[in-house]
Amino acid sequence: MTASLCACEGRVPTVSAPSSDSVSPDLTESQEQEIRTRILETLEAANEARSTDGLDQILSGPELQIRTSEILVAQTTGSLRKEATIPTDISQTVIPTNDGWPRSVFTITTTTEDQQSMRLLVLTQNSARENYKLTAVARLFSGAQLPKFAIAEIGSQMGDPEDENLVATPTEAVERYADVLQNGSNSEYASEFADDYFREQLAQLTTTVQEGMERNNGTQTQTFTADPQQMWIMRSTEGGDLVVATIASEWTRQAGEGRESQPASDEERALFGDGTATSTMKVTYVNVVALYVPSEDSGQQITAVGAERYPVKVEAL
Repeated sequence: MTASLCACEGRVPTVSAPSSDSVSPDLTESQEQEIRTRILETLEAANEARSTDGLDQILSGPELQIRTSEILVAQTTGSLRKEATIPTDISQTVIPTNDGWPRSVFTITTTTEDQQSMRLLVLTQNSARENYKLTAVARLFSGAQLPKFAIAEIGSQMGDPEDENLVATPTEAVERYADVLQNGSNSEYASEFADDYFREQLAQLTTTVQEGMERNNGTQTQTFTADPQQMWIMRSTEGGDLVVATIASEWTRQAGEGRESQPASDEERALFGDGTATSTMKVTYVNVVALYVPSEDSGQQITAVGAERYPVKVEAL
């Protein structure tokens, strides 16, 4: 239910010089590499030890939630899912010129050794006295077209949740995408978004589960809620914004009369543990989405270019 989503390769954005002068970034490419290497080496040690101790020293935001859950699942299953792999080599890093905090770096990795998709990493520093932490990871979709950014030595400008002159502000784009995830083609915002792999796979999963539920007179509902406090934005040289954001979701499944609702995947079973099943089960997911929000005069739709999805809580109601 999780591994099938977002497992295709994306295309790295090309680089270009900005159209106007900008302040030089405070962070260099070599410093970004040192920071990223430190984080990934510490993370690999935690993975091998199947331990969540100290994860909050290198991770934050949705990546802390997802990785904690992945390791807890691995303690039961004996291994991490292959999608948890983060390549150490990169294709490009997008470094901000902003001199305030919080500040974020967007880094695009290469594919994994087994040819899984490139990852879009968000590294965030919340204050001058804090270390950068890995905040979000999204797997890029096959054929996804990312916008152009300035080369790292020149730097790019971070965006704002209320950036204007776009087809929608980043805040509106994420909220509307959550509505489309929940309501599909019935959403009033469906026409504002291009088709994408994440929605396609999620819709297929929902349909498959629905067929099984109906055979047993069961029901299911899913709700998706954008988190305005977990959004990271970088302005491209094309006039649009690349937005990485968290969308929380709850999937409630109710079995037919006289039946128990059981976990529906290895991850759900591991998180549920020795809990007592009832007729209703609620699973909380963390969804990380990467959206390209084009400029207002582009004539383009908002496009999801990558995503990640993982359960973090399973409970019987």
